[in-house]
Amino acid sequence: MQNNTASQTTTVEKPVTEERKAYGTAKTENLRDSGLWRILLPVVVVAFCLALIAFPLIILTPLFLHSLDPAAASNVLGRPLTWIWIVMALVEAGVIIVTVRGLLKIFMTQAGNYR
Repeated sequence: MQNNTASQTTTVEKPVTEERKAYGTAKTENLRDSGLWRILLPVVVVAFCLALIAFPLIILTPLFLHSLDPAAASNVLGRPLTWIWIVMALVEAGVIIVTVRGLLKIFMTQAGNYR
């Protein structure tokens, strides 16, 4: 057997050094956060949730109270509409609860994660 290691020579090459340029790195950007959005985001979300709760109930409450009046047109005809306003209030309350819960989970957890 012959040893063929003499023909298998390896040369060690140095890696070519390249000139590096940085374009738009974080060193040139102002990454400081004032933290104002951590206050404004929850305030806006809570205000929207309160408005979402208030407006349908402001509309449905007078309609419900008017349907309880014995002199109301539907009560005079013998077809009371009280059940409609109760069902509408319950359906809207359910939709509002799901929506408010989702908004609070989404936005309040995001605002709290960046402390």
